[in-house]
Amino acid sequence: MTTYLRTVLGPVFLAALLAGCAVGPDYERPSVKVPAAFKEATLSPEAAQRWKAAQPSDAMTRGRWWEIFNDAELNALQAQAMEANQDLKAAAARVTQARALQKGASAEWMPRVDAGFGASRQRASNASRGLSAEAPNPPLTLWRAQAGISYEVDLFGRIASTVDAATADTQQREALFRSVQLALQADVAQAYFLIRRLDTEQALYRSTVELRGKTLDLVERRYAQGDISELDVARAKSELATTQAQSLGITRQRSIAEHALAVLLGKTPAEFALPAHMLERVAVGIPAGLPSSLLERRPDIAAAERAMAAANARIGAARAAFFPRLSLTGAMGYESSELGDLLQWSSRTFLLGPLVGTMLSLPIFDGGQRQAGVDLARARYEEDVAAYRQTVLGAFRDVEDGLSSLRVLGQQTDVQDAAVQSAARAARLSQIQYREGSVSYLDVIDADRVVLQQRRAAVQLDGERAQTVVELIRAIGGGWGA
Repeated sequence: MTTYLRTVLGPVFLAALLAGCAVGPDYERPSVKVPAAFKEATLSPEAAQRWKAAQPSDAMTRGRWWEIFNDAELNALQAQAMEANQDLKAAAARVTQARALQKGASAEWMPRVDAGFGASRQRASNASRGLSAEAPNPPLTLWRAQAGISYEVDLFGRIASTVDAATADTQQREALFRSVQLALQADVAQAYFLIRRLDTEQALYRSTVELRGKTLDLVERRYAQGDISELDVARAKSELATTQAQSLGITRQRSIAEHALAVLLGKTPAEFALPAHMLERVAVGIPAGLPSSLLERRPDIAAAERAMAAANARIGAARAAFFPRLSLTGAMGYESSELGDLLQWSSRTFLLGPLVGTMLSLPIFDGGQRQAGVDLARARYEEDVAAYRQTVLGAFRDVEDGLSSLRVLGQQTDVQDAAVQSAARAARLSQIQYREGSVSYLDVIDADRVVLQQRRAAVQLDGERAQTVVELIRAIGGGWGA
């Protein structure tokens, strides 16, 4: 028995010496080109230093970036979306799935114990028992009650690599959850500002319709007095009807935007209504941070990096298939030909070593299957590396787009404000001149149409600027705090 135990347990001591001999490649995050500064960034040295120190802005808490707009209604909508959005719930469920898979992979570190009870009916051949062909050899019923244990010694890091991959997968899912969360927050804010822009346009059209209705009354009175021809009356009615039709178009757009916002909040359009409210001009300055910090802040970049780590770990698991695999097994229990004698001390039995197969197995030839597995794992890793670098490039583009858009929108707004003032003055002058009879009513119509166009353009710029601020916040990872 002592010799047998040495024979069986010898590999255990060998495993202790070989344990930790992992064959997987060590993971290092691939390098990416990071510019020294954003092309569109116009930071003062003081602002840049505040960013480098990673100090949170006084106006915003990290994770609740929408509070910089000081809009209680937007804050309430964000809270509803975080609680009821179905895409966010699905992302959270995917995180739970990944954690369960990680737990399952880690379970391979532990021995597996099972127990069983049952009977088998068998008859061994006479030849196997050394009996003559005519010797009696009745079938035998054998009762067994035993517990078994099995454990794989992780000689070359197969289990460790699998656990590392599952851990990285979990971290990737967590980063993707944060990415979905940030995207949802940005979508809610952009939908909200779109509705507010349409509300402001609707108010603009409403006042224009009222003004043109009064103008039509004036024109009809002058026509009744014989001062003007019927042509001016027809033109006034046409402009009023055109403005009313455009106003209805704004109403349609607002309904569609409100329905989209309702879905983001996890509600049906029928159970959600947002009262009309004018859009206030957004005057929020977004500092452009150091490019290197973008790699740590963007959740989609973090997810892409964790995908690389998981793919790298799976290369190690694939390589481990080339090396020996050591499995320790054993069983202990009772065995008897009679059920009544099953639990007798004399019926005890044990087994050290595998019942079928071998304890230490080494693959010799498989037609290239293992090498194909390694090649597949390496190719997937290279794919994830390329995806990571592309995600980084896209992130820098998003920030540059946001910065340039805000810069140009600021200049456009200043010019547009001047255009609105000039158009309004021209409209007032045309009205005076028309009453005096020095210009035709066509001049009045043109002047009023220009005023409406310029004011609507100004409102659209305000809405676009608010949405661009949201998009830039999304691009830099959800704020600029720690």
